[in-house]
Amino acid sequence: MVEVTVYTRDECPLCEDVLDAVARVAADVPIEQRVMNVDDDPALREEYGERVPYVFVDGVPKFKYRVTEEALRDAVRAARD
Repeated sequence: MVEVTVYTRDECPLCEDVLDAVARVAADVPIEQRVMNVDDDPALREEYGERVPYVFVDGVPKFKYRVTEEALRDAVRAARD
């Protein structure tokens, strides 16, 4: 199963948009979802700062700030193949 990890933070409207897109894709395509709040971890906060949301597909950075459902589905399919 392909893992989709979203690095996010509190009070982040773009993060909510990305999480919504990931949830819609997950309804159609089996993925393992992980959400990492950078505000909860000083090391992540240092690494990502304001550069969220950041989406990784199977450990590979794929999208920063925005992602469409179509682009995420394509990335998940490519990771499966």
